Amino acid sequence: MSGPFPARLHVLLARDAATGVVIRRGPTRKVCVIGWNRSNDSFEVGQWLYGRIYERRCDLSPDGKHFLYFAMNGRWDSEVLGSWTAVSRAPYLKATGLWPKGDCWNGGGLFIDNREFWLNDGYGHKQFLDGSGLKQRRDYPWKDSYGGECPGVYYLRLQRDGWELTGRESNGKRSRITTFRKRINDRWTLLKRAHETIDHPVGRGCYFDEHALKSKDQDTPLPLHEWEWADVDAGRLVWAAEGKLFSGRLDAKGLTSSKMLHDFNDLAYERLTAPY
Repeated sequence: MSGPFPARLHVLLARDAATGVVIRRGPTRKVCVIGWNRSNDSFEVGQWLYGRIYERRCDLSPDGKHFLYFAMNGRWDSEVLGSWTAVSRAPYLKATGLWPKGDCWNGGGLFIDNREFWLNDGYGHKQFLDGSGLKQRRDYPWKDSYGGECPGVYYLRLQRDGWELTGRESNGKRSRITTFRKRINDRWTLLKRAHETIDHPVGRGCYFDEHALKSKDQDTPLPLHEWEWADVDAGRLVWAAEGKLFSGRLDAKGLTSSKMLHDFNDLAYERLTAPY
């Protein structure tokens, strides 16, 4: 494509509340977290980071109040050692719990419930700040494991949130594809192909998703190449493409009532202070 790439979006939906956070990346070293009120589809910019948030190692508490994230700014001689896992009040980044890491292996984690979380530790985390009021789960609470990097958090989160893992396959020596599906309604299913690859397309990272819609009346899924994130939200379909967030509904004829909820491309980095 010509011109700058659109902003890259990844979204976390609160399981027990009509809220979410949008993680917007672009340009490469600038990322912000945006609060999403799903009751009225309004959005509020929380804070920016000059660095990287590893969106597939992040999570949102079921009530939508706490954000758990893994970030890197490369300042390896700083107090946070250049990379860290943190808990904050969504949609802000100011840490209430902080674990400096010092590298980009492992990191991040998942919420067990509103009061307890699991830290994707591996090794190297050292607690620096403990003011979140949350409890850290010390044992590994799941039966399956997908390694310490992004899939090791992301695939667990998908399955916890209603996605069914349907297969894993190698796609060459340096690539793997893991497939998921999620029911939308009696007729339609949302399909997700999660890629792990060094040979990724331009504008995508080594971890990226592809999506398709499958009707019970058709053998061949409908590919949706531009969708980088998609999920089901209270019966409607929501998805991100080209730096924008959309919603729509599916009936016998296909996708209807499609509309853009917000265009995040024009947002620019600014220093913002959390209100706590």
